Amino acid sequence: MTQVFNTPSKVIITCNKRLSPYLENEVKNLGFKPARVFSTGVELKASINECIKLNLNIRCASQVLYSIASFRAENGDELYEKAQAIEWEKLIDFAGYFSVTSNVDNPTITTPLYANLKIKDAIADRIKTAHKIRPNSGPDYSKTVIHLFWKDDRAELFLDTSGETLAKHGYRKIPGKAPMLEALASGTVYASKWDRKSPFVNPMCGSGTIAIEAALIATNRAPGLFRMNYGFMHIMGYDEQVFFTERRLLKDQIIKNADVKIIASDISEEAVEISRRNAKTAGVDGLIDFEVGDFADTTIPEGNGTIMFNPEYGERLGVHSKLEATYKRMGDFMKQACKGYSGYIFTGNPDLAKKIGLKPARRIEFYNGKLDCRLLEYELYEGTRRIEKPQEE
Repeated sequence: MTQVFNTPSKVIITCNKRLSPYLENEVKNLGFKPARVFSTGVELKASINECIKLNLNIRCASQVLYSIASFRAENGDELYEKAQAIEWEKLIDFAGYFSVTSNVDNPTITTPLYANLKIKDAIADRIKTAHKIRPNSGPDYSKTVIHLFWKDDRAELFLDTSGETLAKHGYRKIPGKAPMLEALASGTVYASKWDRKSPFVNPMCGSGTIAIEAALIATNRAPGLFRMNYGFMHIMGYDEQVFFTERRLLKDQIIKNADVKIIASDISEEAVEISRRNAKTAGVDGLIDFEVGDFADTTIPEGNGTIMFNPEYGERLGVHSKLEATYKRMGDFMKQACKGYSGYIFTGNPDLAKKIGLKPARRIEFYNGKLDCRLLEYELYEGTRRIEKPQEE
């Protein structure tokens, strides 16, 4: 057990649904070979020291889970018995603190909290037997985190090497209204045709997440630069030198003096101020030109580039007529002012998307939380014409 930092095991890197293709590319670019890719994650083999590298570098992930045991368990008593057999005293400091998370689908229980409690008791009882002291446990993910996957009679226990989710990248101190999660924002940038050199324009920027992620990607600034606490730091045998060596590599790989123009605009002065402050925390405020005003007044640099909107979807009742006009204006603006650009609109409302009046070249599937969304891509050639549709009653 003490060798988990150097011993490869099955690792599951989880992500929000539909982000796995972008996560897979990130994992490959770091030199790992995925054994399996599924809708909410990627599987590979790695040691916990290698998980440190993954935690610090990947943008699209949620958790990096390192498998320590898998077994059959029909019910809660069997789950406890098998879990208690693991040498937890070699993984968790008896004076430490641990929490348990789970993904449970077992016919004998009605709430995953019951399964969590069984695992907590098994770990605490095992450590108390070894050291005569019962470790503290609770819902805080800032120390050691154990993850249970239990489906039917198959159970697997993981060390969650991330702890707090990786989907939040740590620079966004002020979220703003209806913010897009950083992992999703980076996925949309990856999904676009942006070459990381030509202009990137983000009207309706809100709290600035898309524009900031674009700047971070263009300058190779990894999420690990903004975070100093992970689950792997609270596992016995952790060598902080491995972490600090990886962190130095993050600093060395930053592309300084990147020649890239990123523009973020919003009609709300407050939103632009929030964006500016978040960008400063991320270290990219000097790379983004912020503008206050209507999206149709946003500066569009000449030549080729990428423009990406993340407008409201109109989930609330009574806002559709206003948003229909906004979506139509977005289509007209891209057609008239953004020739030569690749245009993108991220929306969770297919009815509003029809009002854009341009035919998408691609409809890229995402989820924002539990909401089914699309990143609509438009190729804005010289002379693009709006596709006229019969007027709807």
